[in-house]
Amino acid sequence: MIVFRLSKAEFANDLSGKGAEKSGGRWNSKGIALVYTSDSRALCTTEIAAHTPLGILPTNYKIVSIEIPEIVLIQKVDNKQLPLNWRSFPHSYSTQQIGNSFVKDGKFLVLKIPSAIVEGEFNYLINPKHKDFMKIKILLTLSFNFDERLFLK
Repeated sequence: MIVFRLSKAEFANDLSGKGAEKSGGRWNSKGIALVYTSDSRALCTTEIAAHTPLGILPTNYKIVSIEIPEIVLIQKVDNKQLPLNWRSFPHSYSTQQIGNSFVKDGKFLVLKIPSAIVEGEFNYLINPKHKDFMKIKILLTLSFNFDERLFLK
């Protein structure tokens, strides 16, 4: 399976999860490393757009294609397992607990979770501390330019 990650160029090939560890996110608390990826380039774009203030066009980004081998077992979370407020903004601690437990349990390398931004799409969280992390491979890194119509209204 191929997943995608959009990030500032300087961090494009860094799959350490340090950014998420430093700031926390919807699916992890500060101090917990995770690599956030999406099942499509379009979802990556939407995720960045949702977190960027209007009027600011993100620049100097790269899109990274990452291979998750088919042999890797993926833990799946569906909407029925999520708290009622899982899509709230700002995000709730209850969703962070899901990601934190995923990392601490260490049973799976990847966690498939529904996108809070695009219904029916999925994000894939990769645990960079998992024993099988070396099976994850960056296939391609390309410059990425956002369409200004998404940001400059």
